[in-house]
Amino acid sequence: MRKILIVLSICCFAAFSAQASKKDSSKKNKKSKNEVQVARKLLNSTDSVSYALGVNMGTSVKQQMTQFPGGQYDINVFAEAFEKAIKSDTTLVMTSDSANVYLDKYMTKMQAQENSKAKEDQAKFLSENKKREGVVELPSGLQYQVVKAGTGPKPQLTDKVKVHYEGFLLNGKKFDSSVDRGEPVTFPLTQVIKGWTEGLQQMNVGSKYTLYIPYELAYGEQGAGKVIPPFSMLIFEVELLEIQK
Repeated sequence: MRKILIVLSICCFAAFSAQASKKDSSKKNKKSKNEVQVARKLLNSTDSVSYALGVNMGTSVKQQMTQFPGGQYDINVFAEAFEKAIKSDTTLVMTSDSANVYLDKYMTKMQAQENSKAKEDQAKFLSENKKREGVVELPSGLQYQVVKAGTGPKPQLTDKVKVHYEGFLLNGKKFDSSVDRGEPVTFPLTQVIKGWTEGLQQMNVGSKYTLYIPYELAYGEQGAGKVIPPFSMLIFEVELLEIQK
């Protein structure tokens, strides 16, 4: 919650600054529509640090507000509330405490909606995907498709394997790739997500599979940091290069 409030404060500062700038400019002589605006001159260190902070905050705000849950906010209401708050205006319709309570409830509601949608999207995708030619569904819910058949042995649960892989979210976003790094990875089959442990045991050395892994066999309800959201189904292109005993 503290992080959210910091972000909101930065956003408000940026919005208020933009609004104040508009007010100041309206008091000056109006420029013609075709006149090119002249860049502000930074006359001293105070000007420079103020401008640098504005650029820094503005860039951060632009990025973070596009990721705000729900994706909807009114910049004018936003700026108005900030201006009144820094002036201790008694006409504020929320106190700091009530704003925190509201934001907590809002974030919880938005996260629940996102989680529900992720589960619905997964169910719909897997239901349709298993009908495709060549797709096999295992009792666990894991689905796979052979991209290239191999002729080598299959790994056992106690083995280490060497693989090349690329990982994608259901929306097609790539979140990891040993191929891009140009270096395969080696790991014990007991130390990866369940979908990998099960899927790789279906593969022969030299083969390449597409694994369709439900969130229950991936990173579950928690996700993995900022890279993999909660309830994320994952799709992997995996090539089994070697078994290491």
